[in-house]
Amino acid sequence: MTCNFKMKNKFFIRKIWFSFLFILFTLFLSCTSVSNKKINELYPVSTKDVTNIFTNIKSVHPHWISIADGVDYFQGKISSPKLEFYSLQIDLTSPNLHIVVRGGALADDGSTLNTKVSSFTRDNNLFAGINTAPFDFVSSKEGLPVKNVGIVISDGVLLSHTVPLYDALVFYKDGKAAVINQSLIQSVENIENAIGGFHQILAGGETTQKTHNNTARHPRSAAGISPNGNYLYLLVIDGRQQKSIGATEEETALLLLSLGSYEGINFDGGGSSALALRFPDGSVRVVNTPIHRFFPGQERAVAGCLGVYIKNN
Repeated sequence: MTCNFKMKNKFFIRKIWFSFLFILFTLFLSCTSVSNKKINELYPVSTKDVTNIFTNIKSVHPHWISIADGVDYFQGKISSPKLEFYSLQIDLTSPNLHIVVRGGALADDGSTLNTKVSSFTRDNNLFAGINTAPFDFVSSKEGLPVKNVGIVISDGVLLSHTVPLYDALVFYKDGKAAVINQSLIQSVENIENAIGGFHQILAGGETTQKTHNNTARHPRSAAGISPNGNYLYLLVIDGRQQKSIGATEEETALLLLSLGSYEGINFDGGGSSALALRFPDGSVRVVNTPIHRFFPGQERAVAGCLGVYIKNN
């Protein structure tokens, strides 16, 4: 009887302990989600809450809010499928705006170290930043040696070589931008910046064939280019969370199309997906809810990133 009593007592204590942990975890998720809902926490706008709600992806019509010279912001929720997304429209013709590509942080010996998107944005004095290229291992700890899987060209300097299996977003010295296969990049001549991703998902305003049979849902990071090439669109879709289940490649392409894109590329996603902005007070915060190792709100250290520098910002 004594033995049974002790066993029941231990079971009861464990049950209370696990219930306590579950409550803490639930509170953590709730706080994380609430803290990222309103862009007016970052920038004063006329509306109380700028999150736009749409029935489905095809019903999305962007309501851009200007948050800097040449940069507009738009965030939204979709009911079916259940998604939350965050996006930027960047005017590539703006004279005070410059695209920045890095392979990660730099060690003293010139090697590449992993970095969080928020750190990349803050340390390079950028207005905004997004994760891009896939890389060789994942960690939430920064400052570890990392290798980009695919092309990275930064200010005309080759930092990482091509992987012909994948595509890339290329910014040419004449101001034009394009999504092309990495095998077509034979030299850095005429290229200002280039960053690899996975595959082109939007071509000529149509979803690419590769996206049609891929039903996997994940957090997504992507970029698109307008038909006239004057605008760059950056997009992050949250996933692996109750509030946002993650998008397929085709849904990501369709959302890029709704934003105004004509060409589009799928970047590294999953726990790497993060979009960071600089606050008016100079601080930097990720505006989506990243989910490294299935922990919402935990930002992953990544490799290649793309950012927006604004002169006199």
